[in-house]
Amino acid sequence: MKAGWQTSKLGEVCSFLNRGISPKYLEAGGICVLNQKCVRDHEVNFALARRHDQSAKCVSAERLVQLGDVLINSTGTGTLGRVAQLREAPIEPTTVDSHVTIARPLPRKFFADFFGYIFIFIEEAIKEAGEGCGGQTELARSILAEKFSVAYPLSQSEQHRIVAILDEAFDGIATAKANAEKNLQNARALFESHLQSVFTERGDGWVDSTIGAEIKFIDYRGKTPVKTPSGIRLITAKNVKMGYLQEMPMEFIASAGYKDWMTRGIPQNGDVLFTTEAPLANVAQLDTDEKVAFAQRIIIMQPNATKIDSTFLKYLLLSQPIQQRIRTEGTGATVQGIKASLLKLIEISFPKSLTEQEQIVTKLDALRDETQHLESLYRQKLTALADLQKSLLHQAFSGAL
Repeated sequence: MKAGWQTSKLGEVCSFLNRGISPKYLEAGGICVLNQKCVRDHEVNFALARRHDQSAKCVSAERLVQLGDVLINSTGTGTLGRVAQLREAPIEPTTVDSHVTIARPLPRKFFADFFGYIFIFIEEAIKEAGEGCGGQTELARSILAEKFSVAYPLSQSEQHRIVAILDEAFDGIATAKANAEKNLQNARALFESHLQSVFTERGDGWVDSTIGAEIKFIDYRGKTPVKTPSGIRLITAKNVKMGYLQEMPMEFIASAGYKDWMTRGIPQNGDVLFTTEAPLANVAQLDTDEKVAFAQRIIIMQPNATKIDSTFLKYLLLSQPIQQRIRTEGTGATVQGIKASLLKLIEISFPKSLTEQEQIVTKLDALRDETQHLESLYRQKLTALADLQKSLLHQAFSGAL
């Protein structure tokens, strides 16, 4: 340990470390209640807060959040462990619900913002510390208080110096991340814009028809697969995404049951896959000659090969005009889906010439390849920036800054 530094358990440096209340919600009035949605990207979003009825349950003063408090999401897969510090005082009395823990530093022990960086430094470890079963992960107060040790300089002026360095570096990283994410969105938008123009600015020689008139369906929605550790690859709706068949999740059914499973037809390399719900209208193309099985919520589309190229069909289904028509016909409030009978009635247009379709596919493939290359570069940059953040925090809390 560097001279002038101390290590303590988290519970030893907090004056208050407890979850919030179980609110009685109101549409208006009462006091502000922050929830897990409010804690993201190390910031507190008050716009997502709700209101609590003080007359139903009075909130004690210590459970009202204060300037410098750190909020920790303490339940749920994917949400547990996210942290954010209140760097500005709330404009009104505010508390948190029972899924969020308040960590408040001992008075005069920390420069306030340094206390916030402590939690950003241990955030990943907090995420891994949850316990529970039945799909619900919990982070106990005792785990936070006893399991985590934190190192810090005793001098608040040294804490202030470290915060100044981290603030400047993190602001620069945040700007670089925002630019990379914007460039990533722009790369995708470029492809989407060109794809849309192909199917809205149709040229001469295009014909009008319907999906059902040109495409054979193979539908397995009525069966529930029995998954096995190995055997025939099972393709589910989770594997159909962004125009391509995704490798993960990798699931299987028994080889012995393949013929019984595939009674409606055998898919072929090049067939187009379409998800009928959860989510609706994701599209991919089968890219293997190996035997594969398909779960519910997927329709295998086999176009009339003399009229529609399979890859052209994939792009046609991905285009915004067709996606919009499909979603207009979709049903369901919580989970939107579409019946095969309605899907077959969707109107489509395509060049009568297969050669023209193939030329369009060649151009779209080339643009998609370039887009994916750019996306890969931007994702690598985002990963590098995240690694830089971790490196800076490690240096800060090992006394190397």
